[in-house]
Amino acid sequence: MKPLAAINDFVIRFATVNGSGSASANNLFAKAVFRMGVPVSPKNIFPSNIQGLPTWYEVRVNEQGHVGRRGDIDLVVAVNGQTLRQDYDSLAPGGYFVFDSSKPLPEDFTRDDVIAIGIPMTAMCTEAFDNPKMRPLLKNIIYVGALAALLDMELEVLTDSLRSQFRKNPTLAEPNIRALELGYGYARDHHAGACLLTVRRSDRVGDAIMMDGNSATALGALYGGATVVGWYPITPSTSIIEAFGHYAEQFRIETDTGRIKAAIVQAEDELAAIGIVIGAAWNGARAFTATSGPGISLMAEFLGLAYFAEVPAVLINVQRVGPSTGMPTRTQQSDLLACAYASHGDTKHPLLFPCDPRECFEMTADAFDLADRLQTPVLVMSDLDLGMNDHYGPPLVWDPARRYDRGKVMDAARLEALAARWGRYKDTDGDGICWRTYPGTHPDKGVYFTRGTSRDEYSTYTEDSSTYVRNMERLALKWESAKRLLPLARIKITSGEARLGVVFYGSTTPAAYEAIEHLRHRGLAVNSMRIRAFPFQQEVIDFISAHELVFVIEQNRDGQMRTLLLNEGGLPPAKLVTIAAYDGLPVASRFLVRALEEALAERGVTLPTSPRDQGGVP
Repeated sequence: MKPLAAINDFVIRFATVNGSGSASANNLFAKAVFRMGVPVSPKNIFPSNIQGLPTWYEVRVNEQGHVGRRGDIDLVVAVNGQTLRQDYDSLAPGGYFVFDSSKPLPEDFTRDDVIAIGIPMTAMCTEAFDNPKMRPLLKNIIYVGALAALLDMELEVLTDSLRSQFRKNPTLAEPNIRALELGYGYARDHHAGACLLTVRRSDRVGDAIMMDGNSATALGALYGGATVVGWYPITPSTSIIEAFGHYAEQFRIETDTGRIKAAIVQAEDELAAIGIVIGAAWNGARAFTATSGPGISLMAEFLGLAYFAEVPAVLINVQRVGPSTGMPTRTQQSDLLACAYASHGDTKHPLLFPCDPRECFEMTADAFDLADRLQTPVLVMSDLDLGMNDHYGPPLVWDPARRYDRGKVMDAARLEALAARWGRYKDTDGDGICWRTYPGTHPDKGVYFTRGTSRDEYSTYTEDSSTYVRNMERLALKWESAKRLLPLARIKITSGEARLGVVFYGSTTPAAYEAIEHLRHRGLAVNSMRIRAFPFQQEVIDFISAHELVFVIEQNRDGQMRTLLLNEGGLPPAKLVTIAAYDGLPVASRFLVRALEEALAERGVTLPTSPRDQGGVP
């Protein structure tokens, strides 16, 4: 078996122990590749928050810009004895197994298609550094240095990064740089030419950035005008609130008092958190909360109140699976139905599906305008992979001329000029959206007290059935108006003759596009549609209707997006086929290729094989 050989196109997996300090070292490596001008995608694929459990960190290097998870491993850095066998077996044929040779490998590690590269990391640490508390951390830096030598990387990029990281405390930089040089020197002297994978400086990055989705979401909320946050801690959404507070301390400070111009209130539970948001929004503030998975069910009652009382609110859902479902906290797209129809009764909520940090930023900012215009909760559907991992993508952009759209709000002058009686829930424009007021706008006009559905157009309590029907029909009309305001799907027509379509959304996007490109290289024309919002516009239904068969790619077991499409679009069920990934790991392009091949084969379509370098997927 020939060793794998590639320039700027491979996947590395770091197999470590959670809480060992490895995350910083792994991130140092990924960002060094980025600084060399090569697109890179780092993913913590098992981000358990429990100390001592195994964790893996994948780095995909791909000069073509494919930054979705690929799905198999070319090189493993194995420093966790608990998973040594698993990591050894996970390597692709011809791959490289970098391990701590302070102890020999077990005798049964005998694959003849794997190149083992031993670096005595523990022994080197013990010999070079006196502080036993620092040794585990410096061991991580040693393997980064060794990896840099094996991949023929520029050591200066890494040393400069360490100096920058420790610029406020240069004394900490010295042992880290020494550890980096120790690893680099050992690999150069003992394993020169052993690895045929190479990182070569390139110019493919351009103005792209690396950023995690939660930080981008927090900036979107800040730029979108949020001033009130009600929240309750839950992984993986908590870092949105932390980032919002961090940015508010930089950009939302009163000049005279030095106070932050935002209220960030930690509630006693999720229900109280969304209650804070709704109360603040009813008073005219732009308010939001962030939660994950289980928090949605706890917030559902108040979401129903906001829907029927028509109070704007923004909720960020960083979707996940576990731990209440029996798995550690991992990524999934598993809350679509719970969010689309949250609460009891006939409720529907607009959903936005960002696919990268830039869209996390843009869609979160837009969500506040949409919530105000529609006077309803708007939910931004992120997930753990998108939220917590760094992503390579376009820079964030904000138009300084942009102004907030508060929708239909009666100011004092408009109230004063009213000739007829104002009705808070009276539709005067035919779009299902009524005029509202802020408390205190006028001394005696525009004031109202409301409850859920048991009231008429003037907020007067009633249990009249016909009034209830009128209200529900108006809310349905508002739902139609929402379609004109939400972002359109991104449709790519490869061929006007193509009979097959592929639908996907959110963080599945990079892997889906790569899989589709691979099918095109195999001679199969497939048109694609990335759904960006719910409710679905007519374009979404038309795309599906125009194809004989449409595959819906999603990261949940039960095909929740397919269910939404069938329920809302009146489409024939046989036309839509779910391609489901639900192992809790970011979806891999090679998994999608295999799943699509199998689905096509079941329908009598067999594709020819292709070489590994064709389309980036074997």
